[in-house]
Amino acid sequence: MSGILARYDALIQAGELKADPDQRAAAKRLAKLQEDLEAIPKRGSVLWRALSRKPEAIEGVYMWGGVGRGKSMLMDLFIETLGIDRKRRVHFHAFMQQVHALLREARKGKSGDPIPPVAARIAENVRCLAFDEMVVNNSADAMIMSRLFRALIVDENVTVVTTSNRPPHDLYKDGLNREHFLPFIDLIDERLDVISLNGPIDYRLDRLGGMESWHTPLGDEATAQVREVFFRLTDYKPEDAEHVPSAELDVGGGRMLHVPKSLKGVGVFSFKKLCGEARGAQDYLAIARAYHTVILVGIPQMGKDMRNEAARFVTLIDALYEHRVKFFATAAAEPKDLYVSGDGAFEFERTASRLMEMRSDEYMALGHGAQDAAND
Repeated sequence: MSGILARYDALIQAGELKADPDQRAAAKRLAKLQEDLEAIPKRGSVLWRALSRKPEAIEGVYMWGGVGRGKSMLMDLFIETLGIDRKRRVHFHAFMQQVHALLREARKGKSGDPIPPVAARIAENVRCLAFDEMVVNNSADAMIMSRLFRALIVDENVTVVTTSNRPPHDLYKDGLNREHFLPFIDLIDERLDVISLNGPIDYRLDRLGGMESWHTPLGDEATAQVREVFFRLTDYKPEDAEHVPSAELDVGGGRMLHVPKSLKGVGVFSFKKLCGEARGAQDYLAIARAYHTVILVGIPQMGKDMRNEAARFVTLIDALYEHRVKFFATAAAEPKDLYVSGDGAFEFERTASRLMEMRSDEYMALGHGAQDAAND
């Protein structure tokens, strides 16, 4: 089996990838990690049994950067070409769901700290644990991650490799009880090599092939278009559409928002759920921080009797715009025709203008986040 660096260079030579110095530097670091992991004696071998204690964990890798920088591609190549049996690649959200299930099981009728036995169980058949898209959206995950990952890395000697859209110090930023999460950031600094792939090129946008972001009128054709966007952006197999992960997003105040489809920083919502229910700016800011791309389906034409829905929609779009979130939608009409009469219709013209700007190539090329957002 050829290693990640040879495979990456072969893809460049074949014209399937464009040469990128940051990507190659990351591939080189991952190749070194492969060598270190493959040098460890195989579990159960004579050499393994001769060791007086388990091999110490090898320093892992934390790759972060904007959308479409090739993080998931490099992770896939790393795992595919890693020549050990005890490896696992899993989406971070799915892993944390499993962790919570194991913790519930460990607590049944038992006293004591459930973290160590859960970590030991996870590590039974795993020497290298690879996560795609590490993101922390709720306090339940944040509260246990420091202790869980210290147990996995320090006690069970598991090597962790992960990708994220955010640098470590921005994980769970402004989250509830974030002070309990800070030791996890310290653990990343101690035990993982942090690599930035945060250049200006968004290779994932190439996959969209110029697909439009606003689809009207409502119907099967519009739905099919945004469905295709989701699968292109997340690399999820369309034939497995029934098993797309969902998520529970912490929107503050002890409230959780169910996200029907949530994968690799792409969230899918319905207009009815986001704007037809009582929600405020805090909810929409949580979405804007958590997702680099939002797909909203079922936007209706709004009459005078829908002034509350129109006002919430305005607040939602403001939050997404200010955080440079890529926005795809199915709607009953073009933005300028969505809300033409009723309270706030004049102010809605600003939202329609923003929606038109959000469809532009220039907006789509912007990196996710509010820190450098352009002023009006």
